[in-house]
Amino acid sequence: MRIEHIAMYVNDLDFARDFFIKYFNATSNDGYHNKTTDFRSYFLSFDDGARLEIMKKPVMKDDEKVINRTGYIHIAFSVGSKEAVDDLTRRLKVDGYEVISGPRTTGDGYYESCIVGIEGNQIEITV
Repeated sequence: MRIEHIAMYVNDLDFARDFFIKYFNATSNDGYHNKTTDFRSYFLSFDDGARLEIMKKPVMKDDEKVINRTGYIHIAFSVGSKEAVDDLTRRLKVDGYEVISGPRTTGDGYYESCIVGIEGNQIEITV
């Protein structure tokens, strides 16, 4: 069994698509638009076959996204090396994204950093 894809609603669909393309080398499909409901989505694919569906509806509740809460907390991307973790973290920080931890080796042995990415969502960058 494997996870087929993960999905998230966003407010700015094109910005979210471009974020994952720019920083995580995603490729995007041409998008989907249901003209009846005005639902829109893109499927983003990553090098190893993982997929992320980003979606938007005309009316959505947008609660504050605090880091310490129940439910899905972050998406983690493996970038292949400590140097790549350092480089991407530095690049995101320079571009204005908040780094909330790391880069560092965690107590359980992971080398990672965590940033607050698009629309307040946490992203982990690891080896």
